[in-house]
Amino acid sequence: MKMYLPAAVLLGLAQAASAEVTVDNCGAPLVFEKTPERIVVHDMNMTDMAFALGLQDKIVGLTGITGWYKTSPDFDAMRGDIPELAPKYPTVENLVAAEPDMFFAGWYYGMKPGGDVTPDTLAPFGIQTMVLTESCVHLHEGRPVASMDLLFGDVLRLGEVMDVSDKAEMLVSGWKEQLAAIEAKTADAEKPRVFLLDGPADAPFTSGKFAIPDAMISAAGGTNVTHDMDTSWGRTSWEAVAAANPEFLVLLDYQTGNGAADTFKFLQEHPVMAHIDAVKNERWIGLRYEELTPGPANIDAIEAIAKAMHPDLF
Repeated sequence: MKMYLPAAVLLGLAQAASAEVTVDNCGAPLVFEKTPERIVVHDMNMTDMAFALGLQDKIVGLTGITGWYKTSPDFDAMRGDIPELAPKYPTVENLVAAEPDMFFAGWYYGMKPGGDVTPDTLAPFGIQTMVLTESCVHLHEGRPVASMDLLFGDVLRLGEVMDVSDKAEMLVSGWKEQLAAIEAKTADAEKPRVFLLDGPADAPFTSGKFAIPDAMISAAGGTNVTHDMDTSWGRTSWEAVAAANPEFLVLLDYQTGNGAADTFKFLQEHPVMAHIDAVKNERWIGLRYEELTPGPANIDAIEAIAKAMHPDLF
């Protein structure tokens, strides 16, 4: 004997089945049986992704914001009363207390390989971890070199998981149009040699081929002099940078003191770096942390770099 279920029941079953979402997570499937209702996000760049998708009502906490950075009025307005669970790296206890379904973080963006907070240590508490794609290289060698797909893919993935794919696709489409317009203007121009510096130090901390600034510099019409570094973010030597003789500098601005201007002054007084073309010609731009890590601010930052490097084209 056949049994017929009421239409409302069939609709409910169909909706429940369609709610399951599987996304790539550093090469492994990450399955959500339903849309997360409570999420925690680490770091400004990933928080900006969530804000761009209008997910504030699902965010029960942020981590890794005030311990390092000065936030902007726009960020504070979008954040509203969302609490910060930890100013730097969170503990398992910080996260479990907030009872999230999902933690959006990355390796060295809230988690450390072998550390206390990892997808494996959070799983027993019912917390799934979506890992920032740029950071996958720290555990999975053989990842492709950086491209702007690092940003696009993560925003589309977050949109799919949080059931706002339409908004994510619209954002990514607009960003691609903006980048295409920038690249069209710089396509026939010479590509200046560019060096990114994350603050004064005994040994320079910079972006290698797996970090998104490498792709940003290329999109802006330049060439990253540390592209051959087989890492995402890492250290090189002043001598190696000086030998490449950068013509333009991207200086990470933590907005403390005089920010990037202090870093440039450090380079002007440095016995090796004082002699490179970029320093002698005072060609540099200061950009904030969230502009140089995967996030929505990347796109306007690329345009700012392009305009500073190729002022005659804009």
